[in-house]
Amino acid sequence: MRYLSTSIHYIFLIVQPQIGAFRNRFGHGYNMRCPVSVVHNSGLATEGRLLKVDIDWFGQSCFRLKEGNITVVTDPYDKSIGYTLPKLRADLVTISHDAPGHAHAAAIKGDPKVLTRPGEYEVKSVFVTGIQTWRGPTAKGEAKQENTVFVFEFGDLTACHLGDLSRLLTQAQVESMPDIHVLLVPVGGGSALDADKAAEVIAQLEPRIVIPMHYHTQYTTLKLDPIAKFLKEMGAAEHEPQDSVRVTRSQLPEETQVVVLECKQG
Repeated sequence: MRYLSTSIHYIFLIVQPQIGAFRNRFGHGYNMRCPVSVVHNSGLATEGRLLKVDIDWFGQSCFRLKEGNITVVTDPYDKSIGYTLPKLRADLVTISHDAPGHAHAAAIKGDPKVLTRPGEYEVKSVFVTGIQTWRGPTAKGEAKQENTVFVFEFGDLTACHLGDLSRLLTQAQVESMPDIHVLLVPVGGGSALDADKAAEVIAQLEPRIVIPMHYHTQYTTLKLDPIAKFLKEMGAAEHEPQDSVRVTRSQLPEETQVVVLECKQG
């Protein structure tokens, strides 16, 4: 088995789910067990360089993905939801939907290109596909709202940010996506997927790595479920979150693994 690792600066701890319950429920042959490992040789040669994506989480649905000369920031938020965003620079910002906790592009320095709608885009070395989906309703009588799922293709390495997706993907939506290596998935409910539905979407997409987002932390004022509920749904034990993760194409795990990241604040 090949093992996923962070860079040599980190030890990557893997959540180890209970396999039987997940496989029996969703009918997929996941084997989410993988030992802790440190791997020092990493990367895929792409145009003469090693391809690696560094991922940091800043709370809610905001991540930074860095690969080579491209930096992407997803769903930057304002202070109204309790989090404090660090000073970030980016070449590209994606906004899944127009809400205070997801659409504060003005906070990101560097004059980034901002994507808010479905479509196909190319920014520097990353190819981006925006797919229209839906979020909500959050209360009885409310209408559902648009949500854009973004798929990032860094050469042969793909990451998918689900935004505030609140329901299962259609077969057509699943088929429109390439193989997903890293899935950034909401798990805390509210206007987005809860733990139960998140597990079902994971079964639909069969990613190699799952990074949960949009759940309750000590910083947020939003009423969301804690990460423990999602880990229980996945049959996984709680553990200390990791500061950051480096993903390399050549060392992706053969089967799905869950990674919990530290929430970095400004």
